[in-house]
Amino acid sequence: MKRDGRKIVGVVVYDYQMAQIVDRAGVDIVSVGDSVGVNMWGQESELDVTVDQMLLACKAVRRGVERALVSCDFPYGPLQEGTDAAVRAATYLIEHGGADMLKLDAASEFPDAVRAIAGKGIPVWAQFGITPHTNDRGKGEGGRGKGTDEFVAEAKLLEQAGAVMLDFTHSGPVAGSTVTAAVSIPVIGGLGGGPWLDGRVRAVVNAIGYMATALDDTTERYANVARITLDAMKTYAEDVRAARQIRGEPGGDSTREAARIPG
Repeated sequence: MKRDGRKIVGVVVYDYQMAQIVDRAGVDIVSVGDSVGVNMWGQESELDVTVDQMLLACKAVRRGVERALVSCDFPYGPLQEGTDAAVRAATYLIEHGGADMLKLDAASEFPDAVRAIAGKGIPVWAQFGITPHTNDRGKGEGGRGKGTDEFVAEAKLLEQAGAVMLDFTHSGPVAGSTVTAAVSIPVIGGLGGGPWLDGRVRAVVNAIGYMATALDDTTERYANVARITLDAMKTYAEDVRAARQIRGEPGGDSTREAARIPG
């Protein structure tokens, strides 16, 4: 797709039902993000998510996807513990979770682990830029005060280490377009990305306003599921309190019909 100039569509998903929907929509990559901890389970940080939690989410998404590539985020911990721990965790997630590739956050800081995991035949989607895993929130294009040349060097290092795809967060149009042109593998962007990259990845909960925070903010989205759900639940509560049959209940229509038949 990169060689043909076709943009790559990625979406972050955490569950079986949504995985079926985005796969049917025709996205190219379904990414099981470690943001599941914050967005779905109420954890304080992505850093709190464990390998076993990622495995659970990955297995659910894998069951719902038939055609897109499934990527699973590598949680904080094994990568930081050393190459051997990283390879063991990577093998565990691939063999038991069924992912097609693993996304390694802060991969540019662990090129030996990228090389080792790729050497085991596991496709690596390598992230660089700013992530919670770096505990760094620098300013400037690309962040951390780095220049375009440094980001190009990091991208080439990750490509040489065996990564099949890159995630350049907070890239900006200058560094982003330069890095994209400098490597032969696709460069995808989530936060701070743009059309200058080979594609984009977006969390479905943010794209469709699924989270409760979407009830009160003014962010432009593709839908606002939170508001739709709030209205629907209010109507449901009204039906129950008014002794009306609720909608969508199995056998609900037949129950109403039976009530009209003298017995």
